[in-house]
Amino acid sequence: MNTIAERENVEVSGVTSAEPALEIAGLQAWYGESHILHRVDLTVNRGEVVTLLGRNGAGRTTTLRAIMGLTGRRTGSIRVGGRETIDMSTHRIAHCGIGYCPEERGIFSSLSCEENLLLPPPVGDAAHMMSLDEIYAMFPNLQERRVSQGTRLSGGEQQMLAVARILRTGASLLLLDEISEGLAPVIVQALARMIVTLKARGYTIVMVEQNFRFAAPLADRFYVMEHGGIVEHFGAGELESKMPALHDLLGV
Repeated sequence: MNTIAERENVEVSGVTSAEPALEIAGLQAWYGESHILHRVDLTVNRGEVVTLLGRNGAGRTTTLRAIMGLTGRRTGSIRVGGRETIDMSTHRIAHCGIGYCPEERGIFSSLSCEENLLLPPPVGDAAHMMSLDEIYAMFPNLQERRVSQGTRLSGGEQQMLAVARILRTGASLLLLDEISEGLAPVIVQALARMIVTLKARGYTIVMVEQNFRFAAPLADRFYVMEHGGIVEHFGAGELESKMPALHDLLGV
């Protein structure tokens, strides 16, 4: 007889490749008594880069946290590869092959750069699990600083490490929250090249970004949030025609 853990693993891994990587319908979320998300609907197809735009407080980060089960009460539907996850615990959601890079990065300061990379357990397909050699080829700075403690890394190096760490887990759906914020242009350019490389390798990426110039050339589609809901949705080909609306919504 299968153990509970074995049954859960079978249930979580039983996704169909024909389904979108992520499908959200009527999502509402609360922090305590505060109602933050109001019926969010979005779809992310496999291999896409989708960007959530919006002013601070629009609900973009809460959307990522709700996907991971890190908010309070949630209602609606969140399907990952066709599997409903709205009632799953956070560790089971992660094992659907989702990697979350929060804005605060979450680097373990007492561990070296390489120890941070070796720490996360696998949560996805081994085909998406990058080796240390692949990580160091993508982020040469991390190889140079592999024995340095997390606290001794620059802000840009910490951001690279935070992203690289989830690439070690085998996750194929990446949720990236403000990865370009406050970084030097050379680091932002390196992160943009990383996004292009990951898309070419078949990863699916959802980015929350305030830096419109960083996100615009990378995304296949855009969702704009305001007051906890989606107010605009368009493809990269429509970007130029949507600029007047974006100026009003974002001040870009």
